[in-house]
Amino acid sequence: MRKFIANFLNEFKEFAFKGNMIDLAVGMVIGTAFSGLVNELVNDIIMPILSLVTGKINFENMFIPLAGQTTKVYARAAEQGSVLAYGSFITAIINFLIMALVVFLFIKQINQITALGKLLHAKEAPKEKECMYCKTMIPAEATRCPHCTSKLPGFREIF
Repeated sequence: MRKFIANFLNEFKEFAFKGNMIDLAVGMVIGTAFSGLVNELVNDIIMPILSLVTGKINFENMFIPLAGQTTKVYARAAEQGSVLAYGSFITAIINFLIMALVVFLFIKQINQITALGKLLHAKEAPKEKECMYCKTMIPAEATRCPHCTSKLPGFREIF
């Protein structure tokens, strides 16, 4: 039994402390904080502006009473019985779209930076090559060595 527990703990330690697992944990923490930030952005800034544009519609109070409630306020209706709160679903859709847009823009920027880095680090074609006969450096496009006049590989005579 001890050997089983020791093996289990070793496997768990290898799993839990791999680089990918730590990266995942950090990503989850940042994602949770980012989600809270987006929720506040939607609830405190975007939804009020949207309600001004749509004629002061409060999405929070958009619901269908399922228990015969007569109140128009969601909090009171929810206390009195079941409600179908489609307004909060609309808010969740807006949260999702904003988060998806931000992630898209973030990934797009990372891809552009990565592509730029690849362009900057791309190796240029060599401008010179070594003559295989006399070992002097000659232009890369040369088909005959100017020093020893040897024909170089890849040279095809037209005549």
